[in-house]
Amino acid sequence: MSLFFWIKLYLFTIPVFFAIDMVWLGFVARNFYKTNLHHLLSPEVNWPAAFAFYFIYIAGILIFAVRPGLEAQSLVRACLFGALFGFFTYATYDLTNLATLRDWPVAVVVVDIAWGTVLCTLVAAGSYLIGARLN
Repeated sequence: MSLFFWIKLYLFTIPVFFAIDMVWLGFVARNFYKTNLHHLLSPEVNWPAAFAFYFIYIAGILIFAVRPGLEAQSLVRACLFGALFGFFTYATYDLTNLATLRDWPVAVVVVDIAWGTVLCTLVAAGSYLIGARLN
């Protein structure tokens, strides 16, 4: 698979990730995060930082989940590695916050790690299916 293939797949994966995560953050869990993190939330989103995270994180999903899945021609492998990537990265974030920030809620740790696992599984699956068609 060429560099051009990976660039195309990356560009196709961006809206997949955003669509799934925005439904979660904007609708499903919006009140959950506001209720549990109101004392920490900024009144405005720092969009440059948010976009930097998203663009880096999507590359991580492609490298650590989608690529192994495509190489093995296995949707299951892409999903498994996507789930693991999401679990480990969200656990790193949430458990670090729990360890270092005053009043970081345990409920947020549990829900956020579960969400990261689901999110990355779904994005890896969608990206794998797109990549299989592009290939």
